[in-house]
Amino acid sequence: MQTTPVKFYSEGEPIAGLWRRPDGTAPVRAIVQGPGWLGLKDANLYVRYHEALVAAGFGVLVFDYRGFGDSGGNRGIISPGAQLRDLINAVTYLTTREDVDADALGVFGTGGTGGGNAVLLAEADDRIRAAVSQVPVADGRDWLHRMRQEHEWLTFLKDLDVDRKERVLTGHGRMVHPREEIMVPTPERRATNVKSDVDGRIPSSVPLACAEEILAYQPIEAAGRLSTPLMIVAVEGDATTPTDHAERLYAAARGPKALLMQRHTTHYAAYDRYWEQTTPRIVDWFDRHVRPSSVDVHTSSSPDASVEYLEA
Repeated sequence: MQTTPVKFYSEGEPIAGLWRRPDGTAPVRAIVQGPGWLGLKDANLYVRYHEALVAAGFGVLVFDYRGFGDSGGNRGIISPGAQLRDLINAVTYLTTREDVDADALGVFGTGGTGGGNAVLLAEADDRIRAAVSQVPVADGRDWLHRMRQEHEWLTFLKDLDVDRKERVLTGHGRMVHPREEIMVPTPERRATNVKSDVDGRIPSSVPLACAEEILAYQPIEAAGRLSTPLMIVAVEGDATTPTDHAERLYAAARGPKALLMQRHTTHYAAYDRYWEQTTPRIVDWFDRHVRPSSVDVHTSSSPDASVEYLEA
């Protein structure tokens, strides 16, 4: 697998990426990936998925969203809207590369908003031929609410209202830790080391105002308009990204779709426990659906839909 640092621009901001592809220079089908919630492009967690895709003949572009990692932009601003625009511009960048088949592009997203963003991109950009969304967030407001007991939720909403007024009056708002005061980590998240290679490089202080965009984050609405082939990878009984978010996205999607449910595991443990089973299915999904436009694939009027359960 060749790995080459690359740079492109999104609304004037430099975006740092990694381009991974098989040996050689022939044009390849390509997959774009934006990191998951507070993730970075060089996370070790992503490498084995990329290795499998490259082994199957795909190229993979993974990049840091603006404001994160090696990309430009305001440090620590979490904006799903800006992330979607970065993804769209990443797709455009791929179409400029001579070693990419611009008619054969897909999107892979994993980890909360990473999974949700894959759905948003697939609906917003008709250059995307297929999407895989792993442990996604479908509804940002519901996601933030369910992390909290009801009294904590009401206090959170009150704090947002106070902060909103303070910003209007002074031009400045409260700064918070994104993993402690916007997202509330589960005991498993506090104990896991699955993202330890990037945890020390994410912002520790962001504007509380960032929560406003998370509250308005609605991949479920995009899924209801989506005819692009979509695979959802979920965890049964997920305490971090609720299982019903994945199920709702799957139910809403209008095109060919598949739901892969991992059982008897947890959100973070599933990355290790089932990657040998999920990864070939992810690769196969892209291999079947990410094809040049010169190849017409006809399906019946009823979308191809399947549900598969993985368990030890």
